[in-house]
Amino acid sequence: QVQLVESGGGLVQAGGSLRLSCTASGRTFSSYAMGWFRQTPGKEREFVAAISWSGGSTYYADSVKGRFTISRDNAKNTVYLRMNSLKPEDTAVYYCVATTRALTYVYQEYDYWGQGTQVTVSS
Repeated sequence: QVQLVESGGGLVQAGGSLRLSCTASGRTFSSYAMGWFRQTPGKEREFVAAISWSGGSTYYADSVKGRFTISRDNAKNTVYLRMNSLKPEDTAVYYCVATTRALTYVYQEYDYWGQGTQVTVSS
């Protein structure tokens, strides 16, 4: 069982930056691929980024490529999402996710979800 707790969300102006953190419980964090999804009311969950268990592979949605960076520190059981050049359309609740499967952008393949953290980008 893995519990995920996100932090770092907030209100930022367009063009600004935020860094989200997700800390996982358990001693097997390094065996999980990790990712971030986001969701706004009335819309489906949207894949944002994912990182392999070693951190050697990453995958991004086209909408965030070049602006967002996912990274992890297995010694701290933490995964990060650095978000630069934020746009109003990035406004959403961001969820940290974990899976024992290989790197994936399919939300059904993630076994564990955090509670989410709100990111609001004002224009």
